[in-house]
Amino acid sequence: MSLTSQSIDLTPYETLFKHFHANPELSNAEINTSQTCASHLASLKVFTLHTRIGGYGLAGVFANGPGKTIMLRADMDALPIQEDTGLEYASKITALGADGLDTPVMHACGHDMHMTCLLAASEVLVKGRDAWSGTLIVLFQPAEERGSGARAMVDDGLYDRIPVPHFVLGQHVMAMRAGSVGLRSGTIMAGADSLKITLFGKGGHGSQPHRTVDPALLAAHVVVRLQGVVSREVEYNDVAVLTVGSVQVGKTENVISDEAVLGVDFRSTREGVREQLMGAVERIVRAECAASGCVREPLIERTRYLPCTVNDEGMASRLKRVFGKYFEGRFDDELPVTTIAEDFSILASSRGVPCVFWHWGGVDAEVWDRMSREGKLGDVPMNHSKGFKLVVQPTLRTGVDTLVVAALEFFGGGEGVGAKL
Repeated sequence: MSLTSQSIDLTPYETLFKHFHANPELSNAEINTSQTCASHLASLKVFTLHTRIGGYGLAGVFANGPGKTIMLRADMDALPIQEDTGLEYASKITALGADGLDTPVMHACGHDMHMTCLLAASEVLVKGRDAWSGTLIVLFQPAEERGSGARAMVDDGLYDRIPVPHFVLGQHVMAMRAGSVGLRSGTIMAGADSLKITLFGKGGHGSQPHRTVDPALLAAHVVVRLQGVVSREVEYNDVAVLTVGSVQVGKTENVISDEAVLGVDFRSTREGVREQLMGAVERIVRAECAASGCVREPLIERTRYLPCTVNDEGMASRLKRVFGKYFEGRFDDELPVTTIAEDFSILASSRGVPCVFWHWGGVDAEVWDRMSREGKLGDVPMNHSKGFKLVVQPTLRTGVDTLVVAALEFFGGGEGVGAKL
């Protein structure tokens, strides 16, 4: 029997995926999720477990003789989104959000599938241990959605507890056709920066705006002006996105507030563009405040930083070869760069080791093909949307196979295709 997802019964993992989906936990609150992952790894009876790393981070280490040390990573956290998928196992969970208010919670980015695939791949590799030699690390990361989990694990002594890997591997399920797999050399995902911008006006009665500095009007000018940064300042060959995702000002209609708070997110694939975007935001915000007659400088705080995800050329080349052979017509070796961002690469860059990251699809093939025929692929619910819905199979099987095939390639156990139990 080949060492793939066919090597084990995936039925329990389909149930586990539905459990994860129905019971999501927000960033830095993944206590039950982490315990479920740890319990499953413990049942395999070969992993040395390290828990509560950088919060609820978990790492399992399986030393299986001499050879390379390979890390496979999955993330665990969910998002503050009200699910609207119609699934029987849709989340009904609510929890306290970062603002202290009760919020619905949903696995709207596929982390439920990431964990399930890694747990299943762990069983495949454990049962097929005679086909490879080396040390397997499986890592379950908290707080990816906040961009802080990987750094928190590293800063909390991750590599004082586990071996430093020779290679770090990860994957992300996307709104692509189920069963498809994509990879590219070099930059595959953008870097991301999030800002909290506080604009200080002068409050007063809504009937007397001439005696105030209206932060609502100021915020509106800032939002509109920022829309021109990418279209008018960034070179057309560069990838960049700038979004104002939140505007908070005032409590009632007849009171002009003292301040407004903007949440700004921008993405880029080059460090020079990242610096250009940051400079433009600062310039525009300060200029609009001056134009409005603010008596206090704005406060611009960086709340999140995610590096670009850059695939090691050598690792990507090896995976292109084995993925191309294993997945044949379902594999794209020149996947376009995405402006979605990840903190995955920090697990590698913090120790100067190479990494590779790929994407695979989770949208029901019939739905995808119909939407494609109708020219409506843009209407397929994307990651981070309330309608983001993964078809369990072949998404699960494909996600297990990618991890197993990739791990075997870097362990040197053949090409990861046709290795025997």
